[in-house]
Amino acid sequence: MDISIIIVNFNTKNLLKNCLNSIYGTVHNLSYEIIVVDNASSDGSPVMVRAEFPQVYLIENDQNRGFGAANNQALLIMRGRYALLLNTDTILTENAVSELLSFMESHPDAAMACGQLLNADGSKQNSVAPFPSIWTLLFNLPLLEKLFPKKYPSKRYDYKNPLEVDSGIGACLLVRRHAINEVSLFDERYFFFFEETDWALRMKNAGWKVYHVPSAHINHLQGQSIGHDIHSRIEFYRSRYQFFRKWNAYSYYLVITFIIFFRLIINWVLTSIANVLTIGLSREMRNKSIIYSQLILWHLRGRP
Repeated sequence: MDISIIIVNFNTKNLLKNCLNSIYGTVHNLSYEIIVVDNASSDGSPVMVRAEFPQVYLIENDQNRGFGAANNQALLIMRGRYALLLNTDTILTENAVSELLSFMESHPDAAMACGQLLNADGSKQNSVAPFPSIWTLLFNLPLLEKLFPKKYPSKRYDYKNPLEVDSGIGACLLVRRHAINEVSLFDERYFFFFEETDWALRMKNAGWKVYHVPSAHINHLQGQSIGHDIHSRIEFYRSRYQFFRKWNAYSYYLVITFIIFFRLIINWVLTSIANVLTIGLSREMRNKSIIYSQLILWHLRGRP
C-alpha cells in the first residue's frame, strides 16, 4: 500500500466530513487507507464516520489522548509505505498528495515533506517552521525571515522548487515509514503542539532531511481544529517548554523560561496601554490583554 492517511479528530465533525470528502475527491491512482482516531468526541463524529464513510478504519478513544498519542495508535497499525498526517481542518486540492508522494519517491533521503498551506482566499500560510531557539524568542520571526531568508524560509517568498527546511507545519505531512521505524513514534509528552517539530529534529539528528514542496496545495482553515481559547494557549506554552527542556542544557532552559515570561509581561503592558488609549473599544486588544493575564497567572501558579 502506498499511503496510510491518518486523521486525529476531537469534536470537529463537519470539518472531518469535509476533509474525508476531499481525500476521496482528489486522491487518485494510489493505493491508500484512511485511519481516523477519535479522541472521545461528544459531537457525533464517530457516528458520522461509521454511517457515511464505512470504509474508514475508525479508532474510538474513551478520552482525549492528544495529537501525538492518537497518531501513534494509527502509526502502529498502518500498512502504507508512507503516513500522511492530516488535520481535520484541511481540504486537499487535486494532485496535492501525488505531488508529495512523487517528491518523496525521488528523494530517498527525505523523511518528511509538507506542501503549501492556503487560506480560504488562496493566499499563502506559513507552512514551515524553524526549530525554536533563543533567537526565535528574542526577535520576531518575520524579521528573521527578512534578514536571513535561507535560514528562515517564509510565505513571503515565491518558491518554485522544493527546499530543505527544519520542520513542516503538522496540518499536512507525508512521512516515510522507514524513517518512522528508525526514530520511533511521536513523543507523547507533547499533548498538542511541537510534536512534529520534535519528530523532525529527531529525524534530522538521525541523518534524514525534511522538505517543503510548494507545488502541493492544501487549503487549511487555520486553527479551527484546535481553537483559540486559553486552554489551547496554555498547551502551546507547555509544549514549548517541553521542547526546550528536552533538547537543551538546564541553564539554557532557565534563560529561555525567563525570556518567555518577560515577553508575556511586556505584551500584557503594551496591550493594557492600548486598551487605555482606545478606552477599551478594541475587542481584539481586550481579548489579548485577557489572554496575556491568564498566561501570566498560569506561570505564577507554577505552570500546572
